[in-house]
Amino acid sequence: MWRTSISLSSKLSLNPNSLSTSSLSSTNYTFSALWTHYSRVYSAAASQPSSPPSSPDRLRFGLLSALGFSSSSTATVDAASSASSLALVRDLSDSVRHYGRCYWELSKTRLSMLVVATSGTGFVLGSGNAIDYTGLCCTCAGTMMVAASANSLNQVFEIKNDAKMKRTRQRPLPSGRISKPHAITWATSVGVAGTALLSYKANALAAGLAASNLALYAFIYTPLKQIHPINTWVGAIVGAIPPLLGWVAACGQISPNAMILPAALYFWQLPHFMALAFLCRSDYAAGGFQMFSLYDASGRRTALVALRNCLYLVPLGFLAYDCDKKYLFIQTFNLPTCYCRGMASGWFCLESTLLTLAMSATAFSFFRDRTTKSARRMFHVSLLYLPVFMSGILFHRQSSELISGANSECTIEPEFSSETLAEDHESLDTGHNCRNSTVNPQARRSLVACASAAPFPFLPAPSYAAP
Repeated sequence: MWRTSISLSSKLSLNPNSLSTSSLSSTNYTFSALWTHYSRVYSAAASQPSSPPSSPDRLRFGLLSALGFSSSSTATVDAASSASSLALVRDLSDSVRHYGRCYWELSKTRLSMLVVATSGTGFVLGSGNAIDYTGLCCTCAGTMMVAASANSLNQVFEIKNDAKMKRTRQRPLPSGRISKPHAITWATSVGVAGTALLSYKANALAAGLAASNLALYAFIYTPLKQIHPINTWVGAIVGAIPPLLGWVAACGQISPNAMILPAALYFWQLPHFMALAFLCRSDYAAGGFQMFSLYDASGRRTALVALRNCLYLVPLGFLAYDCDKKYLFIQTFNLPTCYCRGMASGWFCLESTLLTLAMSATAFSFFRDRTTKSARRMFHVSLLYLPVFMSGILFHRQSSELISGANSECTIEPEFSSETLAEDHESLDTGHNCRNSTVNPQARRSLVACASAAPFPFLPAPSYAAP
């Protein structure tokens, strides 16, 4: 046994660089096993001889010495191990940075953040005065994931088209930085996760809107871009759904006020994109996309579409301010209409009108002088319009409809007598049908107005002071 160890030690040179190929091959398995077992507990004992090595270090140092390695050779091995570990960490860091960058570009993160902003605005508007911040964060996160999935699938379907366009040829898929199956897996994962989050933390209607919007964008709008110019109008519908999604996530229902911000998003997108389509006509033609501007050599019809949709934005401020808006208050007795105040104050009506007229002025300038300069000016103003509009409606917002009923201002008609009230209460207590009874309509309207201050079925008993 001792002779065998001496023989093996004599075959291995003290300098690892001078080892022969035959000797290395004969001890390869033994050295690999020992190195694997002790690599995590060995420290550079040879490089610091003044400090006493620990027990695992002494054991490993003794085993390596038994194989014929000196302290200098063990230090060389440790240096190689450290370099290998650093290289592994560097490769891992580069890989994470590479795929993180690819996911960022596939998701079109800046565009997705705009979608999240519109969805969050809809959530706040639909919340009334009591905002659920946890629900707001979950809604924004789910919207972000669904938007990232839709944008990623859009690029998966347009690899060949993007490769032909100057501004898109460096995207991850056309440039070959990520494979198509990898991109599909990423898009599917975040899409399912976002929809599930909305379903769990918000409601099924919000999750359904998110899933429908993803399908509309990826499987209808994207193919239409290569078939017919109507794709722009379909894309405007896609952009209008996120604020409705946020509203539904907050209150669980769709109401007339819920359509104001989606309408603003729909009409805003058309002048915004018409300006972009006019500026990038050659690029869209090279990519094979059927845009409206490609069939309009003079640009007149493109500018007219932009101007017309700018004018459609003007009434939205008045609709948000309308104090006499009526909503049906449906309950067991089919009670009459309750009058509640609008979504925003009169200041928003004024500001929205001025903002829309400013954007319409740039559209009219583009219509008169169809040049790249005027189209770019309208495009830049359209970029400014949306954040200012949403900020204004949030700043001037008021509790609306029946969402925050305690803050709704309802019209109450006090001109009735206590005898009439007693008759009304008696009629309700005996179970008579309100529509067939002889209850004073004015008194009935007053009861409904007061009762609407709380959500059904937790209606308070109205109390009136005797005259």
